[in-house]
Amino acid sequence: MNKKTLTILTTLITLIILWVLFTFYRAYQPKPLILQGEIDAQTYNISSKLPGRISQIFVKKGDLLKKNDIVFTISSPEVEAKLAQAEAAKDAAGAQKKQAETGARKQEIQAAIDQWKKAQAAEALMKNTYERIERLYKQGVMSQQKRDEVYTKYRAAQFDANAAKQMAAMAQEGARVEVKEAASAQERVYQAKVDEVDAYVKETSQYAFHKGEVTQILIRAGELSPTGFPVVTLVDISEVWAKFSVREDYLKYFKKGKVFKAKIPALGNELYEFGVSNISVMGDYATWRATESGKGFDMKSFEVELVPLKPLKDLRVGMSVLLEL
Repeated sequence: MNKKTLTILTTLITLIILWVLFTFYRAYQPKPLILQGEIDAQTYNISSKLPGRISQIFVKKGDLLKKNDIVFTISSPEVEAKLAQAEAAKDAAGAQKKQAETGARKQEIQAAIDQWKKAQAAEALMKNTYERIERLYKQGVMSQQKRDEVYTKYRAAQFDANAAKQMAAMAQEGARVEVKEAASAQERVYQAKVDEVDAYVKETSQYAFHKGEVTQILIRAGELSPTGFPVVTLVDISEVWAKFSVREDYLKYFKKGKVFKAKIPALGNELYEFGVSNISVMGDYATWRATESGKGFDMKSFEVELVPLKPLKDLRVGMSVLLEL
C-alpha cells in the first residue's frame, strides 16, 4: 500500500469517527422545550333584558359590527300592555292633581254660597220667632216648655248658618295644601312607573355595545328568548392574547413583562414577539401530592397569557402558537 492510499484511508476513518462522535453528541444533547398554546380573544354576549319572541335578526356570522349597530329586535306584548296601563294611571293621577289645584267648580262654589244664605235666612227667621216667644213668655202667655223649644231651634239655626258659612269658605279656598301635595306626589309615582316600563320597551331593540365580529347566533327569529340569555356572540379580534398551560417547574422562565418570540404555524414561519401579561394565581390539571411517587412529583399547570407586541394580520381565535424555551 503506497503512502497516498494510506493517507486517504486514514482521513476517511477519521472523518467517520468524528461523524459518529458528533451524532452521539447530538443525540444526548437536551432537546429544546417547545410549549404549544393557542390564540384567544375577548368575547361579548348580546342578550335581552326582558323575555319575549325574537322578531328579527339583523346580522349573520362573519359580520363586522361597530358600536351601536342594531343586532336584533324582540317582541313583548306584555311590556306594551304594562306601558298602556302605566300611562292610563299617570293620566288619572294628573287629572286628580289638576282637580286639587283648580278647586271646586263655579257652580259648586255658588251652591255652597246659596246654602249659606239659606241658612242665614233660616237663622234670621228663628231669631225673630224666638224674640216674639220670649216676650210672650215674659207676659205669662207662653209656657216655658214652648219657649225652650223655640230657643233650641234658634240655636240650631245659628249652628247651621255657621257650618254653611265654613263650607262656602272651603269651596272658595279650594283643596288643602296637603291634598295638593299628595296629588302631585301621586302623579310623580305614576310618571316613574311609565319611565320604568318605557325603559323596558327600549330594550326590545338591542344594539352592539362593542365592536366585534359575529361568531355565533344562538337564537333565531321566531324563537323565544329568556331574560339574559345570549342571542348573538361577538369576538373582538383586536383584543387577543396567546394562552399557554405551563407546568409549574417552568414558571421560573415566565415573568410579567418578559418578551418571547413565538411562531404561529397558520401564518408561516415568521417569529412574532409576545409579552407576558398575566400568570394565573391558581393551578389546574393535577392533584397535589407532597410525596415522591417513584417517577417524580405531580406537577400542577398554570395558565399564562402573552399578548402580541404588535397587531397581527389575519389572526384567528384558536390558532396554535409555538414557543421555544
